[in-house]
Amino acid sequence: MSESTPTDPQRLRAEIAQTRAALGDTVEALAAKTDVKARTKAGVEDAAAQAREKVTRAAGRIQRAAAAVPVAAVGAAALLAVLVSLLARRRRA
Repeated sequence: MSESTPTDPQRLRAEIAQTRAALGDTVEALAAKTDVKARTKAGVEDAAAQAREKVTRAAGRIQRAAAAVPVAAVGAAALLAVLVSLLARRRRA
């Protein structure tokens, strides 16, 4: 046995239990990496979530832009009315 190996049976059992737990975690991680179907599904779900987020942001920008259109139309109509009024006055004079 090496110096790091405990000689006390209780400590040895505890170390074996820790090693088994660590080995179990390693096996689970390797199994997850080899599960191509699950990894592909997770990738698709991530891509779909990103796409939904982009669509939501774009819809918000469109709504804000659409709200600005009536204000711009009213401004343009007012400007047109002023120009028509000025042109009408010049013709009368």
